Amino acid sequence: MRHRALRAGSDTCGLAVHRVVVVPLDDTGPVLRPVLLVRRGDDVEAHADAGVTVLPRGELAAWVVAREVDRPRWVWDDTTRWYPELLAAGVRVERCTDLRLAHAVLRRSPHADQGLLTGPDTEGWDALAPVTASEPALFALADPADLLDPAAELARQQATLAASAERARLGLLVAAESAAGLVAAEMQHAGMPWRADVHDRLLTDLLGPRPVAGQRPAELERLLPEIRAAFGQPAMNPDSPTGLLASLQAAGLAVTDTRQWTLAELEHPGIEPLLRYKKLLRLMQANGWAWLDTWVRDGRFRPVFVPGGVVTGRWAASGGGALSAPVQLRPAAVADEGWRFVVADVAQLEPRVLAGMSRDTAMAEAARARDLYQGMVDSGAVETRSQAKLGILGAMYGGTRGESGAMLPRLTRAYPAAVGLVEQAARAGERGEVVTTLLGRGSPRPGAFGGGSDDAAAGRAADARRRAWGRFTRNFVVQGTGAEWASCWLADLRNRLWRIGEGGLTDRPHLVFFLHDEVVVHTPVGLADDVVSAVRASAVEAGRLLFGGFPVDFPLDVAVVRSWADADAPEDDGVPPDGP
Repeated sequence: MRHRALRAGSDTCGLAVHRVVVVPLDDTGPVLRPVLLVRRGDDVEAHADAGVTVLPRGELAAWVVAREVDRPRWVWDDTTRWYPELLAAGVRVERCTDLRLAHAVLRRSPHADQGLLTGPDTEGWDALAPVTASEPALFALADPADLLDPAAELARQQATLAASAERARLGLLVAAESAAGLVAAEMQHAGMPWRADVHDRLLTDLLGPRPVAGQRPAELERLLPEIRAAFGQPAMNPDSPTGLLASLQAAGLAVTDTRQWTLAELEHPGIEPLLRYKKLLRLMQANGWAWLDTWVRDGRFRPVFVPGGVVTGRWAASGGGALSAPVQLRPAAVADEGWRFVVADVAQLEPRVLAGMSRDTAMAEAARARDLYQGMVDSGAVETRSQAKLGILGAMYGGTRGESGAMLPRLTRAYPAAVGLVEQAARAGERGEVVTTLLGRGSPRPGAFGGGSDDAAAGRAADARRRAWGRFTRNFVVQGTGAEWASCWLADLRNRLWRIGEGGLTDRPHLVFFLHDEVVVHTPVGLADDVVSAVRASAVEAGRLLFGGFPVDFPLDVAVVRSWADADAPEDDGVPPDGP
């Protein structure tokens, strides 16, 4: 693949990083203009250089197949409204532009001229939401997408990108986001192999036999008398957060919530069985028998992934709980006979991204170690791995107290560019400014912090809100850039996998799961080694796309396994949830 390197200037948060952004160019084949697909009643209009072709709905799949050999870039209003039906017909496309996803990126980016992007139906594009397989979308009645003008939106987006001083970065982000939409649709179409009998056995081992609707499982019923006796509350109901809080306070415990980490700090004989009860209850509610009945069909788990569903650009899930698959149920994910899973996760993604986007050579040197935190110890920056981990997570998430805060001065001396980048992002957030990821995704604007009166309490509350938003923007620039690295990884890997093997999408190695920094590929046994090579090569390419020649490594832990549970579980880096 050939590339063009572009020198970028400074971030919106004011920190000059002098990075190199690399934009991919097509390496083979003719350069073609986009082919725009538009719904018109029961027909499809295909707009291309040759003019407009009108197709009946039933002929679309064959028409797309005939033109896919020329490697066009398909353009449509929303991948979730077009691609599932093509996949069901056995059609896989190489590239697309998803106008909905691209619109969301450009509307939030300070590098996009909103005057060029605005048109009569802009509010409709702002509000357009993805659809799921349970909502037949292509040619659906009363689809709000049909009130929009894709041709006009495409022209506005092209003009906006052309006029942007950061058009290369934004162009790469739009391309990666659109590719992520294809990946999400393909993963839902293919599904993760899932053994319902194994899942049922795991639930039975943990909870007891499947209960009658409305009743607790046997293990919860067994724990309940023990919990009530320990707290001296015969009517205590752990299923009700409000009731549980009242019972804990009545037992003399000074608590204001019933979160797990709050309860874990208490010393009381009833805490251990209560925490076990709550853990099992969450398992039953989130991934119990009702979940199994709903989300596993024909031996496949098909969750609904939402690329860019979080403000930072990370993926979300709108069904199936894909991004919170519990480790204890992973034994139910079993590859088909003659197939294997290739499971890969990148070690310490966000600290490595921080080293790359800040171009901190000392931190990049530590990142050359497979364990970045140990690399920081070996460099002499800190004495222990625990100090390194707590310190760098504190820098990225605003930890200023305890051991995390105590490490910050040492890390600032050792890695001034990296710590300086997140510090400046925090200060910009505290001023109410927008900050951006490496490729130009903009952070939300905060509401008014308040504090303009002489009321001391109001002033303290306003300061607290400023600091909280600063912690959000501090992390936004890193977590968002990590999401961009992951999208580039997925986009490149998707196409490499297609070049391995023969046949349709599910006959070849294909992605079946993605979890922020972890991918699962389902592959024929004989192609597993090729898939491992592809996964590693794509990680290298993602780093090159974002950081050019800057020497920051993204090592992967890769396992070839029959069951997902047989892969080593990724390290818990203590990353908090998204949002301020």
